[in-house]
Amino acid sequence: MKSYDYIIAGTGASGLMLAYAMATDAFFKDKRILLLDKEKKQTNDRTWCFWEQGRGMWDEVVTKEWNTILVAGKNFTQSLAIAPYTYKFIRSKSFYAYIYEKLKVASNIEITNGVILAIKDQEKNVVVKTNNVIYQAQKVFTSILPDFKYKKQHKYPVLQQHFIGWYIKVDKPSFDDQVATFMDFSVTQQGNTRFMYVLPISTTLALFEYTLFSEKLLSKAAYEEAIAKYLSKKGITTYEIIEIEQGSIPMTSYPFSDKNTKNVLHVGTAGGWTKASTGFTFKNSSRKVSALVSFLKHTQDLTKFDKKNRFWWYDLLLLDVLARHNDKGALLFTKLFKANKATRILQFLDEKTSIFQELKIMGSMPPLLFIKAMIRRANQLF
Repeated sequence: MKSYDYIIAGTGASGLMLAYAMATDAFFKDKRILLLDKEKKQTNDRTWCFWEQGRGMWDEVVTKEWNTILVAGKNFTQSLAIAPYTYKFIRSKSFYAYIYEKLKVASNIEITNGVILAIKDQEKNVVVKTNNVIYQAQKVFTSILPDFKYKKQHKYPVLQQHFIGWYIKVDKPSFDDQVATFMDFSVTQQGNTRFMYVLPISTTLALFEYTLFSEKLLSKAAYEEAIAKYLSKKGITTYEIIEIEQGSIPMTSYPFSDKNTKNVLHVGTAGGWTKASTGFTFKNSSRKVSALVSFLKHTQDLTKFDKKNRFWWYDLLLLDVLARHNDKGALLFTKLFKANKATRILQFLDEKTSIFQELKIMGSMPPLLFIKAMIRRANQLF
């Protein structure tokens, strides 16, 4: 049985970020580390976006960035300057290649393929069983969901951020590549929270993504018909679809971290690292990895890593409201951006605001919906 100090099970964004962080930190240079997944990721299987101030650690793989975002809805359309923030866009192929290239020089990190069948914490160590080899380690970090019970419980609402996106190319300049459309609620809502998300990479190439925050997925045809209708409304009738992306990200405050043990930590979406109220994961995972690397230098019990904060409760209340009133999403988000500076909202979503600032943001929301949600939660607690 091959033994390691650490095994990283799963090579999505969070697993690769952790491997990279360990490879570039002298504390881990004498640690044996295994990076394990069923196959090596090397395609554009997803897109990541995030905002940050100034230059960041992933700038080498950023494809495009914007200083202005657009939010639109009923009786509200506004381009919003977000300085000092920049909205950044990464294609996964570039990210994967960048990380694997950096890991080549890390002699203490081994990369191998295998289908992970089981991960078992045996108190003194952890056994990881694959389809062809059994490994053991002192600690395991896994981005594999332990089970799907979170979908069947009712204590914490579970919505999905689900979408299909078309990368379309046109012959003549048609897109304003200086403005990213963050949320355009001008599309028909049909009882849900639906919007178009548009990332113009150039004046002739853009990603048009039809996105919902709702419980149930749509047929492929429904997403694509909505994109085609939106393009037609914008006067874009002649174009080439050069790539299609599709995804579904759980939006929930379900406590995934309860599945952690002393020696096994769930990371990424499996660890609750996705921002529940927005579905954004990349930047949150980057921050969590940085905190985890520091944590490992002085603490061994992985159950002590994740802690709830007041922003967890804010996300929970919003999801409570959206789960009961999914048709109100367009109203809530446009009202949020209409009443508050975009930079303050981004700061809030980064969980870096003060309680006074948060109260001001909450005060801009329809009070009755959130008061009722708070009362229901209080009744559950007491």
